[in-house]
This record gives sequence, structure tokens and C-alpha cells, in this order.
Amino acid sequence: MAIQHELLQKAGPVSTANAGKTALTASTREVAIPETLRDDAQGLLIISPYTEREHLLDLKSLDMENAIVAQALMHLKCLRSDYATAPYIDTFNWAEVVEQVKLLAQQKEHSWKASSFFVVAFRSQIPPTTVYEDLGALDKAAHAEATASGGFLKYVVLWATDARHKLTKNRYWFGSPDKDGKNLATCVWRSQEDARKGGIGPAHRRAAAAARDLYSHWKIDRHRLIIHDNVENWEITDWA
Repeated sequence: MAIQHELLQKAGPVSTANAGKTALTASTREVAIPETLRDDAQGLLIISPYTEREHLLDLKSLDMENAIVAQALMHLKCLRSDYATAPYIDTFNWAEVVEQVKLLAQQKEHSWKASSFFVVAFRSQIPPTTVYEDLGALDKAAHAEATASGGFLKYVVLWATDARHKLTKNRYWFGSPDKDGKNLATCVWRSQEDARKGGIGPAHRRAAAAARDLYSHWKIDRHRLIIHDNVENWEITDWA
């Protein structure tokens, strides 16, 4: 997640040679957290593997369409074991998510207006020399920074794992990466502009600077999730 925001404007895959270990540090303390996330109010949603307050989405900061989608994305799950290389639209249960959008709109008696959302897929390969604690610290700080910027609706990381992997109650995969270190991370944003703003802070700059030590290869794909009027149909297209 940390690298994908910084490199959104760069097209095509990137390969790197691991150039030696660099000491990496990251902290969420530098992230300016809006007052809405400091309150003890209801309406805070877990949207990622991180459950501390600075990582929670404040539903009150969104209009109805975006709030409904954020809640529906709680049902997002991976359908394939080859998610690192499979077509993006076939990797997740998007039809089920959209059904949840329709159900929530009906429950709230809301007339759904056609809306689109910015989706990023970050495919990478992590060499054996990467220290996962370093990668995790950078990712966590960048996630808090992105959440504070606004419009960040969902974040999922799928690590290629061996038979010991497990599915947690929050639908995130954790385990020992396989020998290839393949990975897929995906984010859903309210808009491309929100994603741009979410990726320009110091935590993202540090993560991008560390990319050559962390990844041997990465590729960023951008998509558009479109949910039409009254949730009658939907589509995922390449971002143009």
C-alpha cells in the first residue's frame, strides 16, 4: 500500500536489484489525525488489518453512496489461490459486494445514484532479504496517513502463503510467504484525487524510498468500479 500511492503516476512494471539492507523506521505519530477520529463517537469502521483508532474510517465523513460501499466492502473476500497473477475482476467476490450495496441502500431507504470508485491493484514480489517487520512498519504508517487524508474506503493485502495460512475474522490473510514471495494488495478510494492526496505525505515518501530494498518487482494496475442507478448493474473497467 505504501508504495502504490507514491507510484500511481508511473506506468508499467518495475524490477529492482536488492542493493543491501537499509535501516527502516516508521511511526504513525507524525500523521495528523482529524478530530472526527479522536472522538468517541459511533460510525468508525475497520477497513484494513490495522484496528487502532487512527486506521479506522469515519463513516460520517462520507456521503451516502461512499458510506454504503465502505460497509459493503466488509464482505470482500478472495476467491482464488492464484490471486497474485489471476485477473483482478476474478480474484474477489465483487458480485456479492454489490449485492450488499443494494441491500444496504434498501435498508436505508436510499435511492442509489450511479457512482464510480477508484481501485488500485498493487502486484509485487518480495525477495528473501526483505525484513517483514520493516515492510509492515512502513505499511502501517502509510495506512494511517492515507486514512487521515480522507476518502480511503478499503485496504486488503494477500500474501502468497504455504499450507499453514489462515483466514482471520476480519478477512485478511496472514502466513509464511512462499518461496516466490508473491503478493497482491488492493485499495478502494472515493476518487483518484483522494488517492493522490493520500500518497504525498512523509510516510509514503519514506516507503517509496525504501522500495528497492523491499521489492524485487512491482506493478500497479488502476481500475474503476462503477455501480449504476438503483444498483441495477455494475462493472469494473480499466481506469482511463
